[in-house]
Parts: sequence; structure tokens; C-alpha cells
Amino acid sequence: MTQKSKPASSQPSLSVDCEVVRQIRQHARSSTSTEVCGVLIGQDRDGRVEVEACITGLNAEQAGAHVTFTQDTWEHIYKIKDKQYPQHRIVGWYHTHPGFGVFLSDHDTFIHKNFFSSPGQVAWVFDPHSDEEGCFGWVGERLERLSQIAVVDRRGGERADQSGKPEPSFSSSPQDQADLPAKTRLVARLEGRAEPPSLQSLVANFFSYFAVLLAGFLLAWFIFPRVLVVPVPVDALTGQPLPGAVIDSGAAGSDHSGSPNHAGQNPGNTASGESRADKSTTKGDNAKPK
Repeated sequence: MTQKSKPASSQPSLSVDCEVVRQIRQHARSSTSTEVCGVLIGQDRDGRVEVEACITGLNAEQAGAHVTFTQDTWEHIYKIKDKQYPQHRIVGWYHTHPGFGVFLSDHDTFIHKNFFSSPGQVAWVFDPHSDEEGCFGWVGERLERLSQIAVVDRRGGERADQSGKPEPSFSSSPQDQADLPAKTRLVARLEGRAEPPSLQSLVANFFSYFAVLLAGFLLAWFIFPRVLVVPVPVDALTGQPLPGAVIDSGAAGSDHSGSPNHAGQNPGNTASGESRADKSTTKGDNAKPK
């Protein structure tokens, strides 16, 4: 905490390095259910606050609706600052409001008034649920949300053809495709270079098609009528069914193996009777005297 100087009557001019904004967002999305915090590192010159780096607040007392800097948190912050940013100052702090929006609660205001009371110190708030962010600073004796924030890219002015990075290459190997970042795979799909299907997707497609085909067969079996074909003997010349043809296979088997066939026995009996009659007549004729 720095010694508080004479407050300004207008909002301070704030510029933040784009890398600082990215790091704050990354830290915030690492814990979307509890608040996280850290400090802002930079310079404060005549009403102009320049944020050039940030230090995460490790070992802070975190909860769903508030966060508190502990003694261990301050020891970690000053250790990093003295080692990496010896010529810079702590120009503020940041913390998150997961799902609460951007504002300063009574607890946040207490922290700012007691640990960041210098006119050149600001409070950055970020909501990882809605991606809303804002910054509050001293205007006179009160805290206000700053209306103008400049995000600065330190690499601005670099020529586009002098980045020194080669074009991304695309491989047909599934393992290489899995290692590519999501943005690169999206560019490949947009340019018509389809990714090879994985074994898991092929198996899933096969079983899905098989399930649909099986469901169709079962539906047809229960809904549509089934035709039973029974063989009927027909006349080879006319093509008409033979008179007295047996259609029921069970009845036909009974006729052939069950009751005796009287029509088949009468000729035999008649022939046998006629034969006996002829023999009797012959004997009778031979018996007559001549």
C-alpha cells in the first residue's frame, strides 16, 4: 500500500496491456465458482495509470461471493514483484465476480480503501460467466467506474510479413490431427480438408444403422400380413387343381396311412370273387355227365 496523495477531481487515464487482460481472463476462467484475485503492476504518472503486468494472488481466502488477500498472498506478490518488476509499482488489483456482474461490493470497497488507497490505483472486475469486465478508480474522494479504458498492444506496428512464423501444416495422421489446436482444425474444415473419421465414430455409425435396420424388420413383421403358401396338385394339361386333391397335409397323411382304402380293395375282392366263381362253374360243368 502506498501513501495516499492529493486526489484528482477527474477520472484517471487508464491504459492496459492486452497481455494483462488475457492473463486476467485466463485466471478467472480457472475458477468459475469462486472469486480469484491478483494485483496490477505498472506506472502511475500525473493522472495516467499504465498497467503493464499482473501477479496472481496465490493462497488468497476465496469464497463464492468474496475474496481476501492473506499474509501468504502478500508475501508471494512482493516476492514476484521484487524479482521480476523491481522498477514498477502496484497500481491496483483485480478480482472476479462469477455470475454476479461488474460492481464493487461493500467488501471490495473496504479492500480498495485500505490496501489500494492511492489515486493512481484501480480495481479491475471480470465476470467469467458473462465475459463482462470493467474498472473502477478514484475520482476525488469516491470510487467511480471508469468510462474510458485503452487496451494497448505492445507489438503494434509490426509488419505482417515479418512475424517469422511458418504456415501451419496439416497431417492426415489421426494422432497429428488430435494434436492440432481447435482453430487450426476449423480452418481445415472450412477449406474442404475433411478430417479422417475415427474408429469410435465408425463403430457408432455402424451400430446406429444396424439398429435402424433391425427396427424396420421388426415393425414390418408385426404390422404387415404374412402369406402362407400351401402346395396344391394341379393337372399338367389344364393347369386346374385335380378333383379331390387333399390340401391339408395332415388329412392327406391320415388317408394314406390311417383308414383302409375301400376303393382299392374292391377290385381285388371282385377279382378274387370272379376267380372263385369261374372255378366253381368250371367244376360244375365238369361234374355234369356227358
